[in-house]
Amino acid sequence: MMNNQNRLLEGRRVLVTGGARGLGYGFAQAIGQAGARVVIADVLQDRVQQAACELQALGLDVHAVTVDLAQPESIQACIAATLDVLGGLDGLVNNASITNSGGKGCEDLSIDTWDQVMQVNVRGTWLMTTACLPALRASGHGAIVNLASDTPLWGAPNLLAYVASKGAIIAMTRSLARELGADNITVNAIAPGLVLVEATAYVPEARHRLYNDQRAIQRPQLPEDVSGAVLFALSDLARFITGQTLPVNGGFVMP
Repeated sequence: MMNNQNRLLEGRRVLVTGGARGLGYGFAQAIGQAGARVVIADVLQDRVQQAACELQALGLDVHAVTVDLAQPESIQACIAATLDVLGGLDGLVNNASITNSGGKGCEDLSIDTWDQVMQVNVRGTWLMTTACLPALRASGHGAIVNLASDTPLWGAPNLLAYVASKGAIIAMTRSLARELGADNITVNAIAPGLVLVEATAYVPEARHRLYNDQRAIQRPQLPEDVSGAVLFALSDLARFITGQTLPVNGGFVMP
């Protein structure tokens, strides 16, 4: 975890979606420790409030709002509440997503499952991004970090809807980077490997072994392994980097 003396994001205002637990919680903690004021947004209303209280107890300036990325009006309410708290926005971390299709072959996926994954992971990311754009433009140094995955980089099987949605995130990152460069907004993607968090508890042991055995750095991946890349992408160190996807997976995928 970042040392409190390393204040890469001093004074910045950052929204992290999916911040109630797992990677998003870790990102919020690291961003707060780097000096930023943070809003965490999540569909888990009670858990996101609890998460904010936990992070506040660590001395961090973190607040919670509720959002359902499947509902456009909820996204608009989320950004309105965020701006009320922070007074502006310098960074957006599009972390929230759902899996729902793990362990199912392409022939076993239902249309409803496919649509749910795309609605949250792809459409939700698009709508959250566009809702934040006026504030990010006003910032003068806006930064968007999209959480992709290394699964589309190696073609993970039996996870098609999720893999396709994260491949879309990578493509969206490139397109948005070209659209928003004139506004001095950077857009980059982070592609983690299989991280040990609540959301991956269902993953079969064989898949965990595959990652551990074939990583260049052969150990389990933890949330703090990803946080540094997110901090970098949000910071002034990355002001001339945009449209890029950074795999953070211990060398499991080397594109």
